[in-house]
Amino acid sequence: MAFPTPVNSQITDAVTQSNVKVLGESPAMAMGSIYQTMAHSSGILFENAVSSQQQMTTLAQSVSNIGAMQIYSVDTMVGTGFAERASQLGVADNLTSLLTVLQSFRDR
Repeated sequence: MAFPTPVNSQITDAVTQSNVKVLGESPAMAMGSIYQTMAHSSGILFENAVSSQQQMTTLAQSVSNIGAMQIYSVDTMVGTGFAERASQLGVADNLTSLLTVLQSFRDR
């Protein structure tokens, strides 16, 4: 100490030591906080990936179901119209056109 104080030197040493301890631990605490944040962000990333895969699986199943409905209803116009209304895409007309073209190649 630069000048004498009325405070006991043991008290000032204890305060100084506790300040040094806090300053010494701060980088480790900061890195721990960063690691926790990264782990949490990674967890959310994986949760979103799983959710996206589940949604894509549901979509693929519904597309497969609509495709099967369209394939089974190609021969009848009533079924084609129903499949077109169900899918809202007009793909039944495209499948009918494709089937007509394929049959024309088979007849040659």
